[in-house]
Formats: sequence, C-alpha cells, structure tokens
Amino acid sequence: MSVHVQFETPEDVVNEIYAMLDLNKNGRVKKGSNEVTKAAERGTAQFIILAEDVNPPELLAHIPLICEEKDIPYGYVPSQEFLAQGAGLPKGTSAASVAVMEITKGAQEKFHDVVEAIKGLKK
Repeated sequence: MSVHVQFETPEDVVNEIYAMLDLNKNGRVKKGSNEVTKAAERGTAQFIILAEDVNPPELLAHIPLICEEKDIPYGYVPSQEFLAQGAGLPKGTSAASVAVMEITKGAQEKFHDVVEAIKGLKK
C-alpha cells in the first residue's frame, strides 16, 4: 500500500464512488492536490477522492490527515485517469485528487451509501 493510502478500498466501493461522481455531474468539484488541500483545510469539501497510483505518493500524504482532523469523508480509487474522467475532465488528462464541493440532490443517496461503506472500511 502506498504511503498516502490509509485503508484498502474494495472494487464495489470504488464503483460506488464513481457512480456518486457520475450522479453529481452538475456539482462543483476542485481538482489537483493544491486546490483539494485548500478545500480540506477550509473544511468546505463534502467528499475527497484520492487516486492510489499517484507518483510520488507523498504528494497526497497530508490530505487524509487533514480530512480526519476536519471530519471530511474521503475515499480512494485506483486510477488518476479514471478519476479525471469521472470528474468530467477531458479525455487523456489525469487527476491525483478531487474535492467534491457540493452534493446535488440526485447524488445525495449514493453519497450517504459511499460514506457509510467507507466508515466500515476504516474500522
């Protein structure tokens, strides 16, 4: 496991995270480790998604710690490219991390499912 990965995320939970992102297409997101770090520090992010294949992994090592301190739910997905696609970025780009700033009405239920699933993983 990489230095920034705090818990193992099963494939079904990863799929739930992608489904939540897909349902939340009209919600605001911040992309990139600097923007995500700011959103976490300010406590304005609703959910943070980190890619596991980041190199160097130290780039994201501080974000889970901030999330724990600010009580912001976060999860992991295996690929930067899939994360970028899920966040609506152009094909061929990658995103090491994404902060979901608002959860739209259509994504509320999936968001709660994902948060509950991740709570179970962290124990």
